[in-house]
Amino acid sequence: MYKNMFDLTGKVALVSGASRGIGEEIALCLAEYGAHVIVSSRRIEGCQSVADKIIANGGSAEALTCNVGNMDDITATFQHIKQQHNGKLDILINNGAANPYFGHILDTDIAAFNKTVDVNIRGYFFMSIEAGKLMREQGGGSIVNTASVNAIQPGDMQGIYSITKAAVVNMTKSFAKECAPFGIRCNALLPGFTKTKFAGALFTNDEIYKKAVANIPMSRHAEPNEMAGAVLYLASNASSYTNGECIVVDGGLTI
Repeated sequence: MYKNMFDLTGKVALVSGASRGIGEEIALCLAEYGAHVIVSSRRIEGCQSVADKIIANGGSAEALTCNVGNMDDITATFQHIKQQHNGKLDILINNGAANPYFGHILDTDIAAFNKTVDVNIRGYFFMSIEAGKLMREQGGGSIVNTASVNAIQPGDMQGIYSITKAAVVNMTKSFAKECAPFGIRCNALLPGFTKTKFAGALFTNDEIYKKAVANIPMSRHAEPNEMAGAVLYLASNASSYTNGECIVVDGGLTI
């Protein structure tokens, strides 16, 4: 009964921001458990590299360019799914994000504000809407949003990014509440201090790094692959009664 709870055989999964970091590890994990993974990000080269890695490991994948901050790209992505997969989409992982500004909140300019909001809020919202429409037609599915512990505790010098991630948490709950009658579950992953290129500014400054690690009970940062297990749970039938939840994976930072 329990042996196959995490089995994703026959499922189609779309992972945004999957060309590196946490998104790449999520894509590799879902594929290893049987899903056909659409590896998506802004640049096709990185996506193709991840898709090739999945295929080399015996999995099923394809690469697809999609900048979730661009509405035309979102439209094209779901048109592709309708044409190539007959509209079948079982899993959406909203992982692509933007954090162009690192500095005092009072110095945030309009360009940084717009880019962060367009990707982290508008992008997630309309990706979820398009995925939700397909899932409603097929009788269900799972949406997982990558938020951040910054949604709970705003990160230093990361004001607008933290604000958008707090919005993702409420967005997750809103979709979970309204889409549950269609068999669609929506949950979120809240990663802590994870070593990725995206978080590079936190790792290149020794003072900031030491301060961050000092506040973590496990006394270390996370590796991207340590986020994949929680997403696998949320994407699979193992979490069939989990809806509207935000799973914090932060080594105890927010205790």
